[in-house]
Amino acid sequence: MLFPLILAAAWCLTLLAGGALLTSIGGWYRGLRKPSWQPPDWLFGPAWTIILGLAAWAFVLSWDGAARDGETSSLIALYLVNAAFHFLWSPLFFTVKRPDWALVEVLFLWLSVLSLCVFLRDWSIIASWMAVPYLAWVSFAALLNWKIVRLNGPFVHETPG
Repeated sequence: MLFPLILAAAWCLTLLAGGALLTSIGGWYRGLRKPSWQPPDWLFGPAWTIILGLAAWAFVLSWDGAARDGETSSLIALYLVNAAFHFLWSPLFFTVKRPDWALVEVLFLWLSVLSLCVFLRDWSIIASWMAVPYLAWVSFAALLNWKIVRLNGPFVHETPG
């Protein structure tokens, strides 16, 4: 039980730390027009902490079922694919300053979270339900991303000099 707990904690902490490091709330972001229903910036950290904590615990709950079925590598792969898509969004939106590209990428993130909800069910029904808040939050984030693109687009890549 210690090994899946360590993997889940590493996944969660890596995504939380990476998200914090890759998200720069600077002048460019503050200057964007945003919908009135966007949550305050301070809410995103606690929300991600709870959501990713639940998804990490879902990994732990799924481990025994996956091990019983000889599918722990499939479980790990689901979480690694999700982590890759999770990490891509922030640099696209905040570093490259391309919310339009982030809007395309969020579809892949959403599909990876949906995959967690669907495939975790094979190993733990409770675990699959624990991933649903992640799906709901990414759905909300995608809608928010779409609205920001609509309010501010078109975006162009800035070339130096």
